[in-house]
Amino acid sequence: MRRHLGEFEQLLLLALAGLESDASGTSVRRAIQERTGRVLSPGAIYTGFGRLERRGYVRSSFGDPTPERGGKRKRLYRLTPAGSAALRQAQTSLAQMTRGLRTTTTPR
Repeated sequence: MRRHLGEFEQLLLLALAGLESDASGTSVRRAIQERTGRVLSPGAIYTGFGRLERRGYVRSSFGDPTPERGGKRKRLYRLTPAGSAALRQAQTSLAQMTRGLRTTTTPR
């Protein structure tokens, strides 16, 4: 199984970490858009969460039915300890790669 987290997967996990409690795909989508300006489709969010759940980085459950959703239950997502560890490792790797880089580049 692949261990590397891509940029999109990192965004999903970071959004979950920032929301701290069980979060819906809609709240994660909104958090990513507000913080990055990146507009994501709901399908992309749920596909990404499916991959992360299969890898054990995210766990999902259903909330209570609500009248606003016509009695439907909302799927909620939570970051697992394995997801937190993978996110920390990805962030550490990125920090190590950027250490010592100049903020501006000079053409050669």
